[in-house]
Amino acid sequence: MKKLFALLAAGLLTCSVSAQRPKAPEIYSPKLKQLYAVSDSLSSLTSDSKPVIGVSVSNSMKRTCTRSIELAGGIPFIIPATADPLVIEQTLSHLDALMMSGGVDVHPSYYGEEVLPECGEIDDDRDTYELILLKKAMDRNLPILGVCRGLQIINIAMGGSLYQDIPSQRPSEVTHSRYDLKPGPAHQISVTPGSLTSQLLDNAMTYEVNSLHHQGIKKLAPGLKITAWSTPDSIPEAIEAYPIRPILAVQFHPELNASIGDTTHLHFFQHLVAQASLFKRAKDIHSRILSVDTHCDTPMGFSRGGSLGKRTERQQVSIPKMREGFLDAQFLAAFLGQRELDQESMDKAVANCNRIIDNIYTETARFPESCGIALTEADAWQLKAEGKRAYFIGIENGYAIGNDLSNIKRYYDRGVNYITLCHSYDNQICNSSTHTADENKGLTEFGIKVVKEMNRVGMVIDLSHASMGTFWDVMKYSKKPVICSHSGAKGVYFHNRNLNDDQLRALAKNGGVIQVCIFAGYMSPDSKKTSIDDVVAHIDHCVRIAGIDHVGIGSDFDGGGGVLGCKGSNDMIRITVKLLEKGYSEDDLRKIWGANFFRVLNANRK
Repeated sequence: MKKLFALLAAGLLTCSVSAQRPKAPEIYSPKLKQLYAVSDSLSSLTSDSKPVIGVSVSNSMKRTCTRSIELAGGIPFIIPATADPLVIEQTLSHLDALMMSGGVDVHPSYYGEEVLPECGEIDDDRDTYELILLKKAMDRNLPILGVCRGLQIINIAMGGSLYQDIPSQRPSEVTHSRYDLKPGPAHQISVTPGSLTSQLLDNAMTYEVNSLHHQGIKKLAPGLKITAWSTPDSIPEAIEAYPIRPILAVQFHPELNASIGDTTHLHFFQHLVAQASLFKRAKDIHSRILSVDTHCDTPMGFSRGGSLGKRTERQQVSIPKMREGFLDAQFLAAFLGQRELDQESMDKAVANCNRIIDNIYTETARFPESCGIALTEADAWQLKAEGKRAYFIGIENGYAIGNDLSNIKRYYDRGVNYITLCHSYDNQICNSSTHTADENKGLTEFGIKVVKEMNRVGMVIDLSHASMGTFWDVMKYSKKPVICSHSGAKGVYFHNRNLNDDQLRALAKNGGVIQVCIFAGYMSPDSKKTSIDDVVAHIDHCVRIAGIDHVGIGSDFDGGGGVLGCKGSNDMIRITVKLLEKGYSEDDLRKIWGANFFRVLNANRK
C-alpha cells in the first residue's frame, strides 16, 4: 500500500471525491473503498493521456500462462506492475481480455480483517496494482479469467472475503497446498451441471484437479456464483458471473496442464480467447458506427453536485463511463414532473425547463476538450472524429410547453430535438399510460395542435409514457416519423409502458423507431432479477415484429434505468457483445445503435 499512500500524500484527490461521491456499496472494506476512490478520482476524460509501452517480464508461472494463451490462439501481453490508474487505464484500452494469475496472499484488510499469524507472504504493491487493474477492467467489461490468487482477488474486488489459511480455519483431509508445481491431480471437485465451468470440463460432474493454494473463498462476493467446489470440504474451486458479466475464475491451475498439451484444461483459455475476440469485434464495430442512447435523466443531478466529468458509482452517465462503454452520443432529458394545469403552474414549468436546459449547456461547457452539444447527426460525427462525446437535448413531458405553442419553436431554437408528450400523469396535451383517467383517451384539442406544430418546426414527437389512445391519435395526425425514446415490448413483458405488436407494426409503418429501454420494471416481472439478457430479448422481439430499421436503444439511466449486467453507460458495449452472440451483423448494429434514430431525426428536419 506504499504507492497508494504516496498518491494520497501527493494531494491527487483534488476533486474532493469523498465530499461529492455517493457512498460506496457496503460490500467493500474501508481500505478497498479508499483504493477505489483514488482510482475513480484519477479517471481521465481523454483516452490519449500517456503513451503505452509494453514491458516483458517472465517467471515460471507467467510462462505457463502465456504459453496457454498462445496455444488457444491469443497474443499474451505482460501488463507492467504499477499503481498509477492512468497507466492502467491506457494499458487496458489496448487489451481485449484479462487473465489474473496466481501468486502470494492478498492483504486481509481489503476484506476487513486483521492479519492472522497463519497468513502467508503479502505483496502490498501487487495488491494495489491488481485491485485497480481489476476494477478498471470490470468497468470496461473486459472478459476476465482468474487462476488461484486470481480467483481470490476477483472475489475480494467484488466484495467477498477469504479464509486466510484453510488448514487452520477449515481443516479437512483435502490437501490444497501441494507446492510442487506439478500438473497432476491433488483432489476431486464437484461441478454444477450446466454451468460454464462444467461445459469447459467436458460436462463433467466431478473432476480431478491440481492444487497449489492455502487460502480460499469464505464469503462469496455479490454477482458471483460458485460452480465447482472441492470434495469433501466444499471449498469453492470455480466461480463465474456468466451470462451477466464475462468473469470466470478457478482455484486450480489449468495453465500448468494446458501448457503441456492437456486439451480439456486448454478449454479455459480457448473460451477466454473466444470472448476476447468477440469483445474486440464489438470495439471495432463501435469505432466505425455512431452510437446514441436516446434517453437519460442525468441533468436532474447537476444541481446537486452531479457532473459529466467525474466517475461515480451512483451516476450512471458520464464522460468516463461513456468512453468505457464505447458510447458516442447521449440525449440528456430536461425532465419535469407533472403538476397542476393552472396558468401559474405551467409558467413555472416553462421556466424550470429553460433552467434545466441552461444547466445542460453550462455542464457540457465545463469539458470542451471532452464533449460538446450536438444538434444534428453531422455534429455527432464531427465530435466523434475529435475524440469527444456528443450530448443532445430532449424534453421529457410536454407539460414544459405550457399552453403556448410558440414554446415549441423556442425550445427547438435552443437545441432541443424531441419532446416526450407526457410523463406518468395526464397533462394538457394528452393522456398517459399510467395514472391516467382513461387509457383509451388520447390527444386533447390542444394536443392535436402540438403535434402539428412539432411537425412544422421539425421537433421529433416522443410517445414513451403515452396512453394507447394518445399513440393511435398521433399515428393519425403526425405527418412525420416518431419515436418512443425509452420503451419496451408487451410481447416480452406486459406492462403499460410497453408497446404491443400492433403498435410496433404501426410505428414501423410510420417510419418511426422504438428505443428499447434498460429499466428493470419494464423488462420482466421480477425487477431484482432483470438482466441484460431481458433487455436483449426486448430488442430481439422488436426487431422481429417492427423490423431491423425501427429499433434502437434508450436507457433511462439516472431516471430508474439499470439492470444486472448493464448498470451504466460503461456497460453499453455488453449489449453489442450480446447481439453479436445472437448473430446480429455490423449493419444491424449500426442501425440499432443510431442510424435508425438519426433517420427519424433527419426526416423531421426536412
